[in-house]
Amino acid sequence: MGSAYRKDIGLLALRLGAGSALFAHGAQKLFGWFGGGGLAATAGAMEHMGFRPGRPAAVAAGLGEAGGGALLALGLATPAAGAAAAGAMAGAVAVHAPAGFFAMSGGFEHPALLGWTAASLGLAGPGRFSLDHATGHCLDRPWVIAAAFGAAALAAAAVVTTRNRAVSEDASA
Repeated sequence: MGSAYRKDIGLLALRLGAGSALFAHGAQKLFGWFGGGGLAATAGAMEHMGFRPGRPAAVAAGLGEAGGGALLALGLATPAAGAAAAGAMAGAVAVHAPAGFFAMSGGFEHPALLGWTAASLGLAGPGRFSLDHATGHCLDRPWVIAAAFGAAALAAAAVVTTRNRAVSEDASA
C-alpha cells in the first residue's frame, strides 16, 4: 500500500472516529439519542451552566456537534464542519476548565481533544476517501477555511464571554 493511500486511510479513520463521537454527543442534546436528555433537558442544563437563553444555546451546541460531526465523518464541507465542531467544543471547554485538564476530575480533556481533532481535520482536509474529493472540493477551498474558522472563532469568543459574564453575575448574586 502506497504512503498516499495510508495517509488517506488514516484521515478517513480519524474522520469516522471523531465525527461519530461528535455526532453522538450532538444527537444526545438534540434528540435524546444514546442516553441523552434531548433538547428540553439540554436547554435547562445550558441555562444552569450560564448559557442564556438555554434553548438557542442547546440547539447551537447540538448542531455544531451533530452537524459538524456528521459532515466530518462524510468528509463534506470539511473546513466548515471542523470549524463548527471546534467552536462548539470551545463552549464545552469553558464549562469544564475550572475542574482542570483531566476528564476523571470533570476537566476539559475530552472536549478539548474533540475540538482539536475537528479543527485539525478542517485545516488538513478530508483526504481522498471523502465526499469533498468526490465533488472536486467545491466546499473545501482556502477561502472557506478562512471564513469558517474566522466565523467560528468570533462566535465561540462571544458565546464564552457572555457565558462567563453570566456565571460571574450569578456568583455575585
